[in-house]
Amino acid sequence: RGVFVMQQFAYTISDPNGLQTRPAGLLVRAARALDSTVTIRRGDRSVSAVELMNLMSMGVRQGEQVTVTIEGGDEEASRRAMEQFFQENL
Repeated sequence: RGVFVMQQFAYTISDPNGLQTRPAGLLVRAARALDSTVTIRRGDRSVSAVELMNLMSMGVRQGEQVTVTIEGGDEEASRRAMEQFFQENL
């Protein structure tokens, strides 16, 4: 098998509350269930998707775009799971 490169996708937050307590908590739970490392980036700031306080401190609001990076483990399956999570919850 070849060398795997991290998976990545961009997403514009549609939740009226942005990435705050409830949606951020759901994201942490979803990211912890994966065997990959998930990082959320907005602008020049990146945080781990399993660190609730750091996610909330980013202040991501409705209409803002984040970049989601998935590394390690089954990256393809983890990317699909994260994309589905974002579409259904954020």
